[in-house]
Amino acid sequence: MAAIYWLIGFVVLLGIEAATMALTTIWFAGGALVAFILALFGVNTQVQLAVFVIVSFILLFFTRPLALKYVNRYTIKTNSDSLIGKYARVTAEINNQEGRGAAVINGQEWTARALEDDSIYPPGAMVEIKDIKGVKLIVSRKQEEI
Repeated sequence: MAAIYWLIGFVVLLGIEAATMALTTIWFAGGALVAFILALFGVNTQVQLAVFVIVSFILLFFTRPLALKYVNRYTIKTNSDSLIGKYARVTAEINNQEGRGAAVINGQEWTARALEDDSIYPPGAMVEIKDIKGVKLIVSRKQEEI
């Protein structure tokens, strides 16, 4: 009888994954499949449950990062995330000690801070956007200028 429940759980989890495509329940469907196979061989229910949990979490922790990397590689970044890795021109000296600096990208001026606290970038310098914290660009010197 336990095999039927595991099979139902497997189908339901696959159905949820197919409906959402969010890579959330597929790992537990794998655990349910292994538990279903154990149930077919008459393994104790507590062992089935333990194997379900162990297999599910192993799949979750070891394969999810790889799946996210390959499944979402064509996702187009939008909003501020799309600026990371691009270059901006410094419009006001970037100096972390004095708490000032600005840069322009795509015609928009942003407050900017240096990635390294001791770096100072003069107006006109090209910098690479490394991160965005709140409304501030975190920048470092453009690689070609080093």
